[in-house]
Amino acid sequence: MDFSPIWLTLQLAAVTTVLLLILGLPLAFWLSKKRSFFKIITEAIITMPLVLPPSVLGFYLLLAFSPQHGPGRWLQQVFNVQFVFSFQGLVLASVIYSLPFMVSPIKSAFQQLPVSLTQASYTLGKTTWQTFWHVLLPNIKPSLLTAAVLTFAHTLGEFGVVLMIGGNIPGVTRVASIAVYDSVEQMDYAAANNYSFVLFAITFILVTGVFVYNRYQVKSPLE
Repeated sequence: MDFSPIWLTLQLAAVTTVLLLILGLPLAFWLSKKRSFFKIITEAIITMPLVLPPSVLGFYLLLAFSPQHGPGRWLQQVFNVQFVFSFQGLVLASVIYSLPFMVSPIKSAFQQLPVSLTQASYTLGKTTWQTFWHVLLPNIKPSLLTAAVLTFAHTLGEFGVVLMIGGNIPGVTRVASIAVYDSVEQMDYAAANNYSFVLFAITFILVTGVFVYNRYQVKSPLE
């Protein structure tokens, strides 16, 4: 069994999860505040990957970042960066495709926190950043963990969107889900079973771990 697709998939999932934690936290916090028309549009755009076929999203990413078209041509000429058929392209597609899995749980957690928590922190002289980092985040740890695990697990199983923008280049863009598809096409069911079992096992362990953590964690003072 060639383990390079598994290793590449784990790398992709890890990078995607870290990037989305950095991007998703402030975005979810901003969306959790008072509604506006602009925020509704933003939230609708973020949610689109949940309802769009992955091939549609992958197709438009392929067009946008192809060296023959606007953004892709500009990136190629100015920065010598190519997203199509590269690991960077897989990361870009995964970040966009998994964004709602990171943002939605965190946004809901922020919305459920009582306003008095923030007000009390300000009364004690804490700044907005200190309140966010030392008061709000510790109280949404279960949601943060859930969002991170969902993002990681979702990235493990991506197929259509990464195939469209990354293709099937061994050692570069051939992730485990594509390896499963290739093995089935070649009627190598033993290899397909091996890849599928590894993905299933990793995902099952991650999701079960989240449920166990959320079930047996020490209850916060808010409960």
